Amino acid sequence: MGEIGTIGVLTSGGDAPGMNSVIRSVVRTAYFNGIGVKGILKGFVGLLEKNVIDMPVRSVSGTLQRGGTILHTARSLEFREDAGVEKAAQNCRELGIDGIIVCGGDGSFRGARDLSLKGIPCIGIPCTIDNDISCTDYTIGFDTAVNTVVDIADKLRDTSQSHNRCTIIEVMGNKCGDIALHAGICCGAEAVIIPEVRHDLERDILNEMREALNQGKTHFIILVSEGVSGERAKHRAMDTHQLAAMIQEKTGVETRATIIGHIQRGGTPTAQDRLMGSMMGNLAVKLLRNGIGNRVIAVRSNKLVDYDINEALDMNKTIDFEELQTFNEIS
Repeated sequence: MGEIGTIGVLTSGGDAPGMNSVIRSVVRTAYFNGIGVKGILKGFVGLLEKNVIDMPVRSVSGTLQRGGTILHTARSLEFREDAGVEKAAQNCRELGIDGIIVCGGDGSFRGARDLSLKGIPCIGIPCTIDNDISCTDYTIGFDTAVNTVVDIADKLRDTSQSHNRCTIIEVMGNKCGDIALHAGICCGAEAVIIPEVRHDLERDILNEMREALNQGKTHFIILVSEGVSGERAKHRAMDTHQLAAMIQEKTGVETRATIIGHIQRGGTPTAQDRLMGSMMGNLAVKLLRNGIGNRVIAVRSNKLVDYDINEALDMNKTIDFEELQTFNEIS
């Protein structure tokens, strides 16, 4: 790999709070090391269309506290084909981009790997609210999303308590239950339903509610991960509103469902997401500067590490069963 003169940076897939801290850190670190930066707009789509802007050091002023991504994001079907990857690599050469920092999830990292194989070194940075990337304990945006869910759950508990209700809150997370589990611990939920664990509605929810009612409890909060499917749950492919209706029928407790949706993606990033985004962006530039590409940055035991992209993509994601056990014992 030759000397790095100009780095490209892009955000791909779903947006996540803290992406702007990564972009800002990349620009500032590169400037400190005498390296130019080009911002690639709308992810790999922008690379295919040569939709690129120069990013001088002051272009990222006032962005640290902003949610979303100032570079915008998109998903590209064309980039999934070899011809699209080859076109993107050629565009990099024509634009003078010597390496690219890719902020996103596993799909974005596959694109980074394919581009690396075409001779354009890439570094992946895990940015997704779902915390569903196997190689890392933490992804940018996760902490902000959990804080958003906890804030909403706390507000809904006030109403549940006032009306003696059960409130079911459906949260995001794709096939990963981390948002539901972490928020469940932090807001004192009575139950969480996540895709990694088989749930028996009668045993795990209804009987627990009946016992609590007999002990004088009058209101409940239940968090459901959007990734719960028929294969993973005894209540089959029931949606959250159907689940609420069944709980009300079986227990006699008025039950309401709330699906909070994309509000979890937005908002001012927390200090944790700003810190980790800044640290990861800084390390990504240093790796490229030192001639290292085809890597993914990760957090392991609160330390930044980096893996070969292929190794990272081959890892399997599991729920933290110690956290799950903690929830079961304190809920």
